[in-house]
Amino acid sequence: MQIHGFHKTTLLDFPGYVASTVFCGGCDFRCPYCHNGDLVLYPGKAPLIPEEEVFTHLRRRREILDGVCITGGEPTLQPDLEEFIMRVRELGLKVKLDTNGYHPKVLMDLCKKNLIDYVAMDIKGSPEQYEEITGVKPWDFNKIQASIYFLMSGEVPYEFRTTVVKELHSIEDMQKVSAWISGARAYYLQNYKDSKQVIQRGFHGFEPEELKRMCRVIQEKIPAAQVRGVE
Repeated sequence: MQIHGFHKTTLLDFPGYVASTVFCGGCDFRCPYCHNGDLVLYPGKAPLIPEEEVFTHLRRRREILDGVCITGGEPTLQPDLEEFIMRVRELGLKVKLDTNGYHPKVLMDLCKKNLIDYVAMDIKGSPEQYEEITGVKPWDFNKIQASIYFLMSGEVPYEFRTTVVKELHSIEDMQKVSAWISGARAYYLQNYKDSKQVIQRGFHGFEPEELKRMCRVIQEKIPAAQVRGVE
């Protein structure tokens, strides 16, 4: 698998567990506020981390680690993702998959084979916003919808999450999102934070009170909605 980043220990990426995080290169979306811009735009320029380096660490720390988070980029583009996950599972570790949901067959196959313990799927905005935000034209609504329906069927623990950007997301947009995924078991708003790694600079996050107000509106359809990272 094409691994371009490796965090040996995290308490944040896999909620409730001590984990390592691997970062895959490449993505079929071009969200301008993506904070892994180099992995998305120029994966071939980033140094490759050998799989054996990752597994050497996992074997050494298996008594401390609970799992591995696989993120990107977009991991479901990796042709040998399943083989990598099977090796992780053989060590007795759990697997969390971060995905944009645009490859539902890969997602479903992995989950139905009991290879995934937790899925975090990004919801980029309302259906009407996807083409503009992702840069995929025309985008296939059915692919995202299939992933949403599958996760909401309850076969695997999951969360939906949206990185909210002041220039791109309004309360009205988020009302449409909440109607779209109404009844989701877990939905998180994550405030945009600027960095040198984003694909396009010049965006801004919301003030904490604005985020909380937005969340209260969403909770009318998704009672479990929360703001992540804001007290």
